[in-house]
Amino acid sequence: MSYEPDDMGAYSVSFPRDFNYGPEDGEGDSAGAVPEHKPRILLMGLRRSGKSSIQKVVFHKVSPNETLFLESTSKVVKEDVTNCSFVVFQIWDLPGHLDYFDSTFDSEHIFGGCGALIFVIDSQDDYMDALAKLHFTVSRAYKINPKIKFEVFIHKVDGLSDDHKIETQRDIHQRATDDLVDAGLDNLHLSFYLTSIYDHSIFEAFSKVIQKLIPQLPTLENLLDIFISNSGIEKAFLFDVVSKIYIATDSSPVDMQSYELCCDMIDVVLDISMIYGEDGDSSFPPDRVKEESAFNTESSSVIKLNNGTVMYLREVTKYLALVCILREDSFKRQGLIDYNFWCFRQGIQDVFELRKKLGLTNGEVAPNGLPDAPKDTLAGK
Repeated sequence: MSYEPDDMGAYSVSFPRDFNYGPEDGEGDSAGAVPEHKPRILLMGLRRSGKSSIQKVVFHKVSPNETLFLESTSKVVKEDVTNCSFVVFQIWDLPGHLDYFDSTFDSEHIFGGCGALIFVIDSQDDYMDALAKLHFTVSRAYKINPKIKFEVFIHKVDGLSDDHKIETQRDIHQRATDDLVDAGLDNLHLSFYLTSIYDHSIFEAFSKVIQKLIPQLPTLENLLDIFISNSGIEKAFLFDVVSKIYIATDSSPVDMQSYELCCDMIDVVLDISMIYGEDGDSSFPPDRVKEESAFNTESSSVIKLNNGTVMYLREVTKYLALVCILREDSFKRQGLIDYNFWCFRQGIQDVFELRKKLGLTNGEVAPNGLPDAPKDTLAGK
């Protein structure tokens, strides 16, 4: 296989390991700055598996139907998720027809600093070749960087029946795992997700991937658990409002229908804010000023469903929203919920302020651990 010299500049890139977060309110001019070090997520798979469509739908709000006209990726496409999101990282869409472990490429740079590798498999196609490529890729990448999180998206499942989805996932999981065991890679763990760009499954899968790269996740979950237990809330999500990726939730199981309702609620709030909200600020890219910055410190919403359930949204930062699901009887104590929310928001700020002051990078922890939730200040039910 030969490669044109002109294309090589797109591939020989260093991948730092630090995980960074979007700028918070009140940081002045630095709010628009792009951090030098950002975690990298590699998006890999065979050609026409749906990698570019996933990227466009999740991070560019492209309609799924519009992705039908996308051309097959012929070169590495780098996507910075910056300024318009709380979680700051890079996604690299890698063409499926190239061998990145060939001597032509610097595989140490490509995989050495990678945080997660997402391998996309087309569930509606013969996936034997994809499984072979998956095994080849993860086994080589694991030897270069054992800390990579390996994620497998079993994609385009919208065209399969429920039984066929389960059978396909079981078959791919079994074959991929057996190949790794036969190769003596028992310690290499793969996570599998059923995904489609025509529903919210792709957003939930990306949420799970991003959460694995957030070192503060256990503390965020603890904060949410304490908040809902003291407020009579059944479920709570901490959302990145632009991508609709939830960076944390409480310890109770995630119901897909509840997650979809929360995503729809965020869409409603953003749409109304764009029409009736204040003009955007200059810390966002010019083409997205109105859309993203319409969400501000005054943003909140209450939606009452006909089944006696209330959905309550509150702004945490201009990038984050807390969406709660609770019974209508519990919402009668809204003053209590609002007070506990204030304590929760202060706890979130303390978590990230501590890491900022200590200058911690990805994988490092504070000497005495991160601060616990403000238990003494939360009011009980």
